[in-house]
Amino acid sequence: QVQLVESGGALVQAGASLRLSCAASGRIFTINVMGWYRQAPGKQRELVATITTGGSSNYADSVKGRFAIFRDNAKNTVTLQMNGLKPEDTAVYYCNADGISTLGGRFRSWGQGTQVTVSS
Repeated sequence: QVQLVESGGALVQAGASLRLSCAASGRIFTINVMGWYRQAPGKQRELVATITTGGSSNYADSVKGRFAIFRDNAKNTVTLQMNGLKPEDTAVYYCNADGISTLGGRFRSWGQGTQVTVSS
């Protein structure tokens, strides 16, 4: 089993910056992709950003130029740096990890979610 623990969610003003962190632990052989997703009230969960082991990243159009994702493969952590926050960024943010466990099978784990609220 692989567990993800998120931190960094907060209530901030529009234009502020915030950094979300996520640490994975458990029976990890390798994590191929780590990412962040978010879910606003009444809406479906959507992709924010992902990053591969090799450092290739992709972002939702709505956050390009404002958010940056990076990871530490040795520590199994992923960070989302959010700049120029807007009210529409308000959501619960979830960490995700997709990889291979030490048992030899694939895992896909989710964090518990951390609330980000951006006020005007």
